[in-house]
Amino acid sequence: MKKNILFIGGSQGIGFETAKLLHDQHNVIVASRSKGKLDELNVTHLEFDVTKDNISELDLPDTLDGLVYFPGTINLKPFKMMKPSVFEEDFQLNFMGLVKSTHGVLKKLKNSEQASIIYYSTVAVQTGMPFHTSVAAAKGAIEGFARSLAAEYAPSFRVNVIAPSLTNTPLADKLLGNEKKKEKMDERHPLKRVGEAKDIANISAFLLSEESSWITGQVLGVDGGMSSLNVS
Repeated sequence: MKKNILFIGGSQGIGFETAKLLHDQHNVIVASRSKGKLDELNVTHLEFDVTKDNISELDLPDTLDGLVYFPGTINLKPFKMMKPSVFEEDFQLNFMGLVKSTHGVLKKLKNSEQASIIYYSTVAVQTGMPFHTSVAAAKGAIEGFARSLAAEYAPSFRVNVIAPSLTNTPLADKLLGNEKKKEKMDERHPLKRVGEAKDIANISAFLLSEESSWITGQVLGVDGGMSSLNVS
């Protein structure tokens, strides 16, 4: 059955790779600031800035079978160098944008037989890492919110979170900007490589499919073994 799936963000990186997997079988709507390479795909693009636009003003179907929230930040600095305003900005984009987007399409999600919602966290929430205070705090809020939302709305719709480790996307350019940096980051992972956008896209497509219909309220670590293995 063809589904209506809304992406908030998603014109590049993990979002674009997920759209590539889904666009032939489903009606994928990407609400993002830029169109990126979406012209290559059979998707609908709606211009939307989650930090200032109202999602209720978008021309969306009455029924949404999937919602995926992609916007995020990677602010990795020592705590002493981060002003409280940095935490507020990260929280607004990572968490409050997600809350507003979900709240704004709640009725459309409930119109589905059983919609699937996907959010993204980070391995740094469950595994303490230096310089991750801001992003871990914002993403940690997502994990708690997602579990509560999943409980409140079961069985009407499902809510799951994917928690990647470092993934090779435009958002991570500063950390993977040259071969030496990438090799160093590869070595930190038990599987000896950082993630690729398609690694996360594959799990995202699965969670949006009927094959995952008995999965909700979960935080899935897709992290090359970073969160659970110590092979040093």
